[in-house]
Amino acid sequence: MPIIVRAAPRARSRAILQFGPLRLQAAIGRSGITAIKREGDGATPRATMKFISSYLRGDRIRGIATALPIRRLTKAMLWCDAPAHPAYNRPVRAPFAASHEDLMRDDHLYDICLVMDWNISSRRRGCGSAIFLHLARSGYRSTEGCIAVSARDMRKIVAFLTKDTRITVL
Repeated sequence: MPIIVRAAPRARSRAILQFGPLRLQAAIGRSGITAIKREGDGATPRATMKFISSYLRGDRIRGIATALPIRRLTKAMLWCDAPAHPAYNRPVRAPFAASHEDLMRDDHLYDICLVMDWNISSRRRGCGSAIFLHLARSGYRSTEGCIAVSARDMRKIVAFLTKDTRITVL
């Protein structure tokens, strides 16, 4: 079953995520949806992507039922977002000097984090990194380009995801 994400009316950084009969509220990038994604532009890429990995804050979240392989986050897990670095848009381990995203965050955004295949299998430097489906901030405030849903909605979604599930941002 595919997941479809469409921009919400009158709200550039909001979306409606459709998964089967479910219609769920979601946050997207502060710049809305774009067909020409660039590192740091704050936009969510218009694309169809598969889920290639997932992470969980095991110290905060328990009892996630999913067919996706899921790794427990540690403090050493980072994601490189430095376009000039050879590890650009790849998971890396601390210590790491180049620009990166901490995956084990103090807030709850990555308590459940699904990595979408944006600019990973076919990587182009500067075309965006760390595009995830993760948990939303209160009030569904904008993301840096990811898609974010409530913790309750994430639990509904992950229960039905498989390695064949695709997410399409229109």
